Amino acid sequence: MRHSRLALALGASGLVLASGLAHAQEWQPDRPINLIVPWGAGGSTDQITRVTAPILAEALGVEVVVVNQPGASGAIGTQEVLNAPRDGYTWTANAIANNATYSVSGLLEDTDIDDWHIYLSVANVPVVSVPADSEFEDFGQLLEALRDRGASISIATAGITSSGGTAIATISDAGGFDYNMITYDGGGPAAIATASGEAMVTTQLAVEQTELIRGGRLKALAVLSDQELVLEGVDPIPPITNWLPEIDTAPDYFGIFLPRGVPDEVVATLDRIWEEEVMTSDAIREYAETYGAVFDPSFGEEARSRAMPVVIMEACSSVERGEAVNDPSTIGIDCETMTETRAQ
Repeated sequence: MRHSRLALALGASGLVLASGLAHAQEWQPDRPINLIVPWGAGGSTDQITRVTAPILAEALGVEVVVVNQPGASGAIGTQEVLNAPRDGYTWTANAIANNATYSVSGLLEDTDIDDWHIYLSVANVPVVSVPADSEFEDFGQLLEALRDRGASISIATAGITSSGGTAIATISDAGGFDYNMITYDGGGPAAIATASGEAMVTTQLAVEQTELIRGGRLKALAVLSDQELVLEGVDPIPPITNWLPEIDTAPDYFGIFLPRGVPDEVVATLDRIWEEEVMTSDAIREYAETYGAVFDPSFGEEARSRAMPVVIMEACSSVERGEAVNDPSTIGIDCETMTETRAQ
């Protein structure tokens, strides 16, 4: 059963996979690779993917074509990859928590984190920002307004399962308020819409807002973290725990994913390239330092382990909010146990 496979993935399955890949031949693709970004251009996934794709293309000797295919909070493009032949020529990019929890949200059925070979590059954090001319000068003022009139305050995100969507839901849970979410095809468009006054707040990722914050079009009020966020050229962004000390936070990891079932030599080759080229990449490190991400590449079982805290948090939070279509237990996550652990 699927949940049994997930529960065992940190153990024996990783050893079997590693043993099989050790004997795989080097893959030499003979045509371009299609890399589907299931979000609009300019968002967090699109940004880091367009930094990473040229590194992979040079190492493989073929073009890696980035294709934006947004819709349904990333589910449409992700389904396209799952439907494609498992020949190694169709990949996807996303926040791994999305791929892991699409089944819980009901956007995709019968899929979980172990349907993917995972290659992570950076971790991102959401930032609560408002237009430069907003009435709100700090997060405390915004929090008070949300508690008084939350349903009339519009929040721009890339959708319910996007980083911004889960961020505002987490803040709402901790802060005890309602809100009015407006969705866009990506985090970049959501941030731009907020800067232009279409929405009153955005909770998208720092990397999607940095230039707007530096340019004085957005005013950053808080970062969804227990540490301040330092961006070159602007004042440090205070942690949201200054106002909501009990809020759950976890790094949101982004990367590139290959569907299970691709040939072993494809996985072995990408493992090598990730270790030798991506994990030492100055370009990705510079991107992270410039836009407020964390350079933290990994792959395989290590990547899965790093991803699971945010996967668990998002899956179980959706149950607490009444948004889950399928119980997380169907993908091997016991939210009752997680809740008890957090309470101790």
